[in-house]
Amino acid sequence: MAGFEPYSRDAREIEREITIRGLALGIDWNDAGVVRALAHELVSGGADQVQALARDPDPRRRAKGELFAFAILMQRTMAESAAQGIHTHGGEVWKALGRAIYEASGQAPRTGE
Repeated sequence: MAGFEPYSRDAREIEREITIRGLALGIDWNDAGVVRALAHELVSGGADQVQALARDPDPRRRAKGELFAFAILMQRTMAESAAQGIHTHGGEVWKALGRAIYEASGQAPRTGE
């Protein structure tokens, strides 16, 4: 079907991968301060930092880099689906991280993100 993308499935898969990396890092997704600090690090670090972390031999640093990469994919999925007129969102981890990224980037969080 033209214009069909499995956004809901993608959201679930991306959130699962973010959650796995969050577990490895001991992230409490209900701790807004921790999630905001993580989002600030992602937003202020840039692509080079994400790539360096994702390639780091230290498993914790690599998990953080991978989490950041999935967070970027999360944002791209939401933007792409919005361009198709589809509101895509995930569960609690997705919403907590998405809200924190919006705040860290100087944007107001959208309802349901």
